[in-house]
Amino acid sequence: MSSPPPSGGRFRLDWFIARHYLAARRRGGRLLSLITGIALAGITVGVCALVVVTGVMSGMQEDLREKILSSTAHVTIFESGSDLRMSDWRPVLDSARAHPGVVAGSPFIFSSIRIVRDGNSRAVDLYGVPTDPEFAGGTTLESLIHSGEYDLAPRPSGMPPILLGNRVAERLQLEVGDRITVLAFENLRERMGGLPSPAVGFFEVSGTFETGMYDYDTRNVYTTLEAAQALLDLDVDDVVSGLGLQIADPDAAAELADALDDRLDSRHVVMSWVTTNAGLFSSLKIQKLAMGLILFLIVVVAAFNIVSTLVMMVADRTREIGILKSMGMTDGGILRIFVLQGAWIGVVGTAVGTTLGVVACWVLDRYEVIRIPAEVYFVDRLPVSVRLSDVAVIVAASLVISFLATLYPALRAARLQPVDAIRHL
Repeated sequence: MSSPPPSGGRFRLDWFIARHYLAARRRGGRLLSLITGIALAGITVGVCALVVVTGVMSGMQEDLREKILSSTAHVTIFESGSDLRMSDWRPVLDSARAHPGVVAGSPFIFSSIRIVRDGNSRAVDLYGVPTDPEFAGGTTLESLIHSGEYDLAPRPSGMPPILLGNRVAERLQLEVGDRITVLAFENLRERMGGLPSPAVGFFEVSGTFETGMYDYDTRNVYTTLEAAQALLDLDVDDVVSGLGLQIADPDAAAELADALDDRLDSRHVVMSWVTTNAGLFSSLKIQKLAMGLILFLIVVVAAFNIVSTLVMMVADRTREIGILKSMGMTDGGILRIFVLQGAWIGVVGTAVGTTLGVVACWVLDRYEVIRIPAEVYFVDRLPVSVRLSDVAVIVAASLVISFLATLYPALRAARLQPVDAIRHL
């Protein structure tokens, strides 16, 4: 009685038969059958689409995160019930800067104003930031102001300087050295006739900046803390709107904000950038999940193609399966043959789809092929970021689905009885 072949020999035999069933002979060459090619293309397209979409959504999240962190403080401290006014802020700032993890901190003024020039006007958000070396930048943009990359130095004209977002400057056709009128409506004053009038200030454009974030570049303007206090009549008591902090790990902003909130008295409210922008990032996260689930259906449909492919192969090869069984091949051997066929389609389709998806993401990111309306999507180009974790999940899910799709037709083939199978045709 002959001994069974070693396991390696059994696998080679199973794989040889599986390849034979996958291929069809035409003109002396070995080509994939049409139905196998359709199943393979379905897996490829589905995986490629998933990689590209998740890359775009991840890139959008990372790009927005980077732009938000460049122009806003990681952690902000306000005084509750004060209408964005904080007095006696120095002890609070000293206490916050002494907290572990805080890298820098500074006071700021915030106010909604209107810029007027040559009959044109635009509503913007004014930020007053300190230029005193005692205060390190509360935001990345403030750090660039301190380093001199963005100019808020005193102007030769004696007017206070103002730094504009590049889109604000474009829309009002402003250049460096132009003088503008600023109207502040927070401290209305009674003028002639007892009618309330806004505070009026005159500023000189000292430069422009670009963050790449549409909302910031169209709304944000900066001046010195002293000039903003003078415009809003806050310079007498040294009042500010709040305090901005930069921390070593922006991802830990929420935990640090909670710790500072416990440390400070109840008059102060501490907020992290995560809380301030929670709505935006939650929306992006939901969109990414929804798009991923929708496109995942492409892979599921392709898996049904694998099922139909193997079912048709079982029906077409029924007689051959009976012959193999009569020659001693076990049910497990028949099962492995058809599982290997489905696994081959899944592995090759997943590999090709992943490669095409990663290459497509690189091209989209490198050459900025797709431009998008910044006023709708906050950014003016399609950012792409391929995360290894996202790709790994897509690959694993595709392989699992492909394997599961092989089980029914493989079990059906393994259960065929030799006599019935040989008499099939």
